[in-house]
Amino acid sequence: MEIVTDERGGLTVMRDGHPQSYIDLDDPELLVFEYIQHLAMVIDVMPTGPLRVTHIGGAGLTLPRYINHTRPESPQIVMEPDEALTALVRRDAPLPRRHRIRVRPQTGAHGLPKLANSSADAIILDAFADGSVPADLLSAESLGHVARALTPGGIFLANVPDEPGLRFIASVVTTLRQWWPHVGYLALTETIKGRRFGNVVLVASASPLPEIELARAVARTDFPTTFRGERSAAKSAGTAKPLPAQGAASPLAPDAGSWRVR
Repeated sequence: MEIVTDERGGLTVMRDGHPQSYIDLDDPELLVFEYIQHLAMVIDVMPTGPLRVTHIGGAGLTLPRYINHTRPESPQIVMEPDEALTALVRRDAPLPRRHRIRVRPQTGAHGLPKLANSSADAIILDAFADGSVPADLLSAESLGHVARALTPGGIFLANVPDEPGLRFIASVVTTLRQWWPHVGYLALTETIKGRRFGNVVLVASASPLPEIELARAVARTDFPTTFRGERSAAKSAGTAKPLPAQGAASPLAPDAGSWRVR
């Protein structure tokens, strides 16, 4: 585990030889990874002003820094069990002054039950163990705690990777619709079209999704992105069965050379 500095002064958090986060201390709005930009797009179209945000997974704290910058005074909780990683990030990429980001050294499965009812405007799942989203974070128990902790108009965001065909995503959509009536997702267009393994950002809420605003945000991106709204997401999920009550780990990424399938 290390933090590597590039020629522009940007910092990349590396773990097991793979980049986990990119941080620009001078420009918190510089989001290099596409899925982080997708998460930020959803946050950006939420009502203006500070938001109460809980993050499951922290790494370099890229998205908390972004929210702190774009929505000052937002109280944020970050559940990150790797205390050595957090210490490294605090040392080499310190948080800005007067931030309201609190990092808790715990897993999401342990931290979610401790959240108060209706205490978060957004809960963001971006956590991996051994290359997969842990099964217990997609379990009925964890999702129940997420639903309980969200405000009535709150949004649950989940970064979940999948293989071409998005069969796992279909099951996740079916599962989320058991908890929230409004579910959509966005991803790189080549991932949606089944051309490569990739990250999908799922969006779920008890209130209608801001689909028009999200569609406009997607149209402004510098890279081809597709947003599937509620109807499209439900249609693409088809008759997919929900995940088992204990959840299921997301598919592992193939070797980098075989990510693109055609």
